[in-house]
Amino acid sequence: MTILGLAWYNYLALFVAAYFAKWFLDPYHGSVFKVAMLDQWLVVICGPKLVEDVRKRPDQELSFHEAAAEFIQIEYTVGHEAHSDPYHIDIVREKLTRNLPTVLPEIMDELAVAMHEYIPAKEDGRNREYLDLAIGFTMDVNRDRTTINMFPSFMKPHWAANVLAASLIGRIVSNSTKNIRRAIHVLKPMMDERRHMIEEFGEDWPDKPFSHGATQNDLIQWIMDEGLSRNSVDKDMVQRVLLVNFAAIHTSSNSITHAIYHLAERPEFLVSLREEIEPIVQAEGWTKAAMARMWKLDSFMRESQRLNGINTVSLMRKAGKDIALSDGTFIPRGTLLVTAAHSLHHDDSVYANPDVFDPWRFSRQREHEGEAMKHQFVNTSLHYVPFGHGKHACPGRFFAANELKAMLGYIVLNFDMKLEGNGKRPENVHRGQAAVPSPAACVLFKKRQV
Repeated sequence: MTILGLAWYNYLALFVAAYFAKWFLDPYHGSVFKVAMLDQWLVVICGPKLVEDVRKRPDQELSFHEAAAEFIQIEYTVGHEAHSDPYHIDIVREKLTRNLPTVLPEIMDELAVAMHEYIPAKEDGRNREYLDLAIGFTMDVNRDRTTINMFPSFMKPHWAANVLAASLIGRIVSNSTKNIRRAIHVLKPMMDERRHMIEEFGEDWPDKPFSHGATQNDLIQWIMDEGLSRNSVDKDMVQRVLLVNFAAIHTSSNSITHAIYHLAERPEFLVSLREEIEPIVQAEGWTKAAMARMWKLDSFMRESQRLNGINTVSLMRKAGKDIALSDGTFIPRGTLLVTAAHSLHHDDSVYANPDVFDPWRFSRQREHEGEAMKHQFVNTSLHYVPFGHGKHACPGRFFAANELKAMLGYIVLNFDMKLEGNGKRPENVHRGQAAVPSPAACVLFKKRQV
């Protein structure tokens, strides 16, 4: 078999795993199957009982961190430091989530500018160079990880974990490293200025990034505060800024596109959403508390994510030692393990008419006594895993949920829309384990006349 053939076999194995996870609920539902890759088995678990088993396992047995690092080939695409000391995850989980009320007004300001730019196009005064390279970095990491993941481990040097070796391989194979170098050039003047202010005035220097005179909400500053305390170099801190951007951009863009497609296919849903959103915004503005009251908007996003998913699999883990699952399945050390998300989200014992888009499915459930919090967009469960589940559930999901609801809510209030042609939503495209909204669809927008 040629090198190219070997590479494509591994990609095909990921596709087969995703395909089985999507369609073959029986006899695998509630059990385990595996797909042969060139250098190892990819194990797929099905059903809530095994999801709970995986959730409870300590990191020493099943590690999300090591699985994610292998999946995006972080040593090659980003860098060693972001893998060995992932403090940016805690920044997102703690500081970003805690500061959501003060971050949200800036999201709305950016949203208004972005909407005028893309519907229709219009120039603005933002740092276009950084926006372009952040998007380029996200696309390059996805391409690079696909390329590198297509090759089995024996075709990669085992010493690649060495920082210098990984850096060399990244320069040769990875396009994302070019965007890291560009980002350093763009962000370094700002970082140098802030470093100078710290040296001259101390940690609480005048005009340190604040929002509305309240609390810090600047990701770069959060990362600098943590990085400088660890003597991190600029490259390491810039890598983390881009890595957080990467985690947010492709998942959020896919999720909002799925939702827009549903809304454009059934524009009658606009009426119910507007009836909910308009009086709340008029009374309270676009605040976190206000959006928490928009149950139908929240339900629309959760249902779209349930039906389409981000990937057909979730809860990726890597076995740190030999273990046995609760059903007796033996998992050797080093095995990659994933959960069949699609089968959970289309289980008719949990979801009535699971293959039908029902936008108010979860807002109706929240009306029942004691259920108001359980069915929110951000909440994970054994039957709802787009954000993962358990202690390694997406740390940025609270920010992402508010961002996505703000985007969709803004579009609902300001535009009418429909799908071009016959008005039917096109089928999703499945690439490997990713569920991507069809790039062939065309949504027509018209400024709403009030």
